[in-house]
Amino acid sequence: MAIDPKKHEMPAQDPKVRAHNFDEVALGYSEETALAEAARCLNCKNRPCVAGCPVNVQIPEFIQKVKEGDFEGAYQIISETSSLPAVCGRVCPQETQCEEVCSLGIKFEPVGIGRLERFVADWHNEHAKEAAVAPESNGHKVAIVGAGPAGLTCAGDLAKKGYQVTIYEALHTSGGVLVYGIPEFRLPKAIVAREVEGLKQLGVEIVTNAVIGKTLTIDELFDDGFEAVFVGSGAGLPSFMNIPGESLIGVYSANEYLTRSNLMKAYRDDPDTPIMKGGKVAVVGGGNVAMDAARTALRLGAEKVYIIYRRSMEELPARAEEVEHAEEEGIDFRLLNNPIEILGYNNPDDPRDPKNGTVRAIRCIKMELGEPDDSGRRRPVPIEGSEFELEVDAVIMSIGTSPNPLIKDTTEGLEVNRRGGIVVDEGGLTSRNAVFAGGDAVTGAATVISAMGAGKVAAASIDEALSKK
Repeated sequence: MAIDPKKHEMPAQDPKVRAHNFDEVALGYSEETALAEAARCLNCKNRPCVAGCPVNVQIPEFIQKVKEGDFEGAYQIISETSSLPAVCGRVCPQETQCEEVCSLGIKFEPVGIGRLERFVADWHNEHAKEAAVAPESNGHKVAIVGAGPAGLTCAGDLAKKGYQVTIYEALHTSGGVLVYGIPEFRLPKAIVAREVEGLKQLGVEIVTNAVIGKTLTIDELFDDGFEAVFVGSGAGLPSFMNIPGESLIGVYSANEYLTRSNLMKAYRDDPDTPIMKGGKVAVVGGGNVAMDAARTALRLGAEKVYIIYRRSMEELPARAEEVEHAEEEGIDFRLLNNPIEILGYNNPDDPRDPKNGTVRAIRCIKMELGEPDDSGRRRPVPIEGSEFELEVDAVIMSIGTSPNPLIKDTTEGLEVNRRGGIVVDEGGLTSRNAVFAGGDAVTGAATVISAMGAGKVAAASIDEALSKK
């Protein structure tokens, strides 16, 4: 049978409709489409896709089960190595990992591995009747700091081996960046809650509103009987450009903006937290978070949304799918531009004017690409005399985040690098005995799947260390 050269399209909401709601954009494969896409897999001997997956999902095996129509069997194979399959199927950048090295991709489009993973996970969540069963305890206790992708993965892997695992989460709900950072239209929060519930069924305990470094220290966790600690506290400290005007009303970090919308439900008519709605919005940055912020602003009623990025489309770091969705929804990409000042209203004749101190425009300078920098991308160079103003009512800074220094500052002997990331060895062990770390707390802001991979590595190291006791 001839192989279809193109992967099957993912059905999605119409751009004109979805730009005004928070419902999930991608609608998922039907059983018929999933079977047709699975049939494209060559089931090749060298299995490069598995090596390209940070959590080593046995991809050919799960796709073979899909081919056979055994969707639950496919789910069980995925869940052997992944604690969050419904999440990964939605937000993992498969195009630069498993699908990038797919053998079929040498000649045709690669197999839609991520789309199949999402289908399988959704099928399981819809049809599964039995709760997971907690394994027999092995008598060891492990504490996890942070209920984000790294912490949840580490907890899941350890719980399956019989460890008594307690996660301490600073927020009032579990999920980390999955709930505060990624919008509902990309990752429904019910999906995250379902995955977390599965971990609880395995015996994982989650303590919310617990800020390690404030309510408890890592030393106190050891005093409470935990034999190892995994730090997966993420990278929630936003970066700014340090340009004039960043203190004006209407300037947000992307973290704050998305947290207000995603976690605190500011999009509702009667929100508990305020947020800018309507007007013209400029988002500075070109990553996935910038796309999320821009598309959220549109759904919050913005009449115009700009992406301001200092390089060209070829260097844009966001996933191609997210950029395509943003363009379809009408986001205006202002590339090869860099902000130099944010301008505000100032009416000295009437100090009571409510617009005083609020954003009125962003001043930018045009750029051109020069020689490559240390990252391998061509360095943006300002074009003298090319400054211009763009009238906006809000500015969202999405230029990266770094780890919060709280744990470092309250844990003696914990080595960090110059960017604030916790230093670990190849097994995730820090400079403190029995203290492990992984994910964005180590690397700075990265992908969900890379954080999950770090959680798996640390779980294996913790198991190796404690099983010897």
